[in-house]
Amino acid sequence: MVKKIDVTQHVLTPKFSKLSPDEIKNLLVAYNISDVQLPAILVKDPLAKAANLKGGDVIKIERKTSTGKSDYYRRVV
Repeated sequence: MVKKIDVTQHVLTPKFSKLSPDEIKNLLVAYNISDVQLPAILVKDPLAKAANLKGGDVIKIERKTSTGKSDYYRRVV
């Protein structure tokens, strides 16, 4: 029997959250960009599948660095 692994709970998976439509709008205005200018993550990605993300969603990824924390944004395609 194959054991299923929850990638969202893995120690190497950074903290992430799905942005609301208002948060997406504020993000795009703050950086003066359109949504297609955000880096993409495929809907087939294991993280996107586990989090039930759909095309058009935007996620915020919080990565820890040696100097603190960095936020990255990805558009689901």
